[in-house]
Amino acid sequence: MIFKQDILFCIYSFCGLLLQVAATKNKAKNTQGQVPITQNVTVVEGGVANLTCRVEQNDNTSIQWSNPAQQTLYFDDKKALRDNRIELVRASWHELSISISDVTLSDEGQYTCSLFTMPVKISRAFLTVLGVPEKPEISGYSGPVMEGDIVRLTCKTSGSKPAANIRWFRNDEEIKDFLFLKEEDTHKRTFTVFSTLDFRADRRDDGVVISCRIDHESLSSIPQIAKQQLIVHYKPSVEILPSSLIPQEGATLTLICQSKGRPVPESVIWKKDGAEIPDHERMSVKDGVLTISLLNKTDNGTYRCEATNSIGQNGTDYVLHVYDISTSSFLITISHFLTTATVKSTVTIASFTTASAAITIKRDPSALAGPSGPDHALIGGVVAVVVFVTLCLIIVLGRYLARHKGTYLTNEAKGAEDAPDADTAIINAEGSQANAEEKKEYFI
Repeated sequence: MIFKQDILFCIYSFCGLLLQVAATKNKAKNTQGQVPITQNVTVVEGGVANLTCRVEQNDNTSIQWSNPAQQTLYFDDKKALRDNRIELVRASWHELSISISDVTLSDEGQYTCSLFTMPVKISRAFLTVLGVPEKPEISGYSGPVMEGDIVRLTCKTSGSKPAANIRWFRNDEEIKDFLFLKEEDTHKRTFTVFSTLDFRADRRDDGVVISCRIDHESLSSIPQIAKQQLIVHYKPSVEILPSSLIPQEGATLTLICQSKGRPVPESVIWKKDGAEIPDHERMSVKDGVLTISLLNKTDNGTYRCEATNSIGQNGTDYVLHVYDISTSSFLITISHFLTTATVKSTVTIASFTTASAAITIKRDPSALAGPSGPDHALIGGVVAVVVFVTLCLIIVLGRYLARHKGTYLTNEAKGAEDAPDADTAIINAEGSQANAEEKKEYFI
């Protein structure tokens, strides 16, 4: 009887052991799907960070969120840390989501989601906080600069994390050559960025807008920009524009003096051959424009326009040569012919270069205001064309005469002068030739 009880005890013990092993395996199998899943989060300083922890298979096991200091924020749906910025978004057996509003740089770090299984399973999410750079400032410009001076502009911005990038622009054109420097702030969380731009002021920089632009991932598509408009002082530049390329006697000539400078030049002054305008009855000046009526040969000379501002003085000359009516008409016709020939000609000849040069000189406005004047260049071109055409005609005529030049031999019929008709003349000529052959003279 005792033996039977021992056997039954052994059987029951073995069955219990099998059941315990089966239960352990089943529990381990069920806990394999209980894995917390999190994701890293990036947020701009002052924004809202959402932290979510998900568990696909959970058998009513508790979930917990803790901060980088390992302080519990939420245990399931129960708030553990007294921070009004932290709120519960969603709590269930499969998800625990919380939000942190008005995020600061100190909130950055590694947050932990814990699933209280045996053993405890965890998942970590790193919260990155971007420091927004402050609005940039441009320093180093205190007012108008003189042409030729060295200008140094410095752009500065603080509070960026990571360090911001600075770009310079001249109007809409980007400038590549500049100095860049960054420094960590006191708490080693943000950066202060400096950039220095050096250049030599030029009159072309007057009125130009220099921009300093801050690029940072926290600014998305709206960068921060600081602008500085430049004012460059320089002495005037002067240019004379005549109303006619070939002034002729009896006509009216207008000379426009264009001056540009900073500050704006005062009223311009006109002179002829270094002295004041001689004939005020026919010559008048108004708003920088010199008008000469009833042109004649006495008006020939060098006219100078001068402009002055607080920086300095500058001027330019125009040489006037008045043509008589016949000469001016000829020059105008030749000029028109050369212009047409230059545009329409398709024949390649040696004179084409000369004609093109003449036309180029005639149309160049800067040549009109030069000290040599436009007329000498025009006359030189016309004379070159005329000489070349004349040489071509002489060569062609010589070749024509050479081709038609020949040697002609005529044998007159002797004795035919007294013949009454042509037949008799031929007979007499033949007889004369025969007699001529028979007659011979001998000299001893």
